Amino acid sequence: MGKIKVIVVDDEKLIRSGMNMILNTYEDIEVINTASNGEEALMKCRKEKPDVVLMDVRMPKCDGVLGTKLIKNEFKSVKILILTTFNDVEYIHEALKYGASGYLLKDSDYDLIYQAIKGCCKGNVVIHPEVASKIINENTNYNKKSNLEDIKRNNNLNDKEINIIKEVANGLSNKEIGEKLFLSEGTIKNNISNILHKLYLRDRTQLTIFAFKNDIVH
Repeated sequence: MGKIKVIVVDDEKLIRSGMNMILNTYEDIEVINTASNGEEALMKCRKEKPDVVLMDVRMPKCDGVLGTKLIKNEFKSVKILILTTFNDVEYIHEALKYGASGYLLKDSDYDLIYQAIKGCCKGNVVIHPEVASKIINENTNYNKKSNLEDIKRNNNLNDKEINIIKEVANGLSNKEIGEKLFLSEGTIKNNISNILHKLYLRDRTQLTIFAFKNDIVH
């Protein structure tokens, strides 16, 4: 088996550099790239095809929980390890719910992080002892249900546009969406342009983030 390819995601450059340097000292680990937020991590995954993403939680623009959701939606085989200073229960539940393979704290020993990377590649779920204790002791349900009618009203979206947003977030092309919704490819293209204009978004990736952030796609 070749080296385990890792992408390190953190909004602090110093942490990215440090983690890069430390992990590359292990013979069977290779840090192939870094990213500063979840959206950037998704882009890097598309280009680099990593085995593991080491993901911070609290980051601007697109945090680690949403980043986990986006990456796992598109790349089922990529393992995601949440690495953070925040042992907040809500983040723990959300990250694991969306497919993270583990949750470690940044003060973890480097060998523990290394073993966690190896473990998640074997299909194990790796949880820091302090985090595991919180999961056991907390009995809070953090499931958030968005009010779709509020989303439609607040953003001037209709049912057809909501359905198109769902399919964009599911990774379908304009042609595939058109076939599914019985509309022409050109109609879908025009609708997506209108949706992006209404939501003040730049592209399909930002639209996908909007869909997940507002629980339009589950």
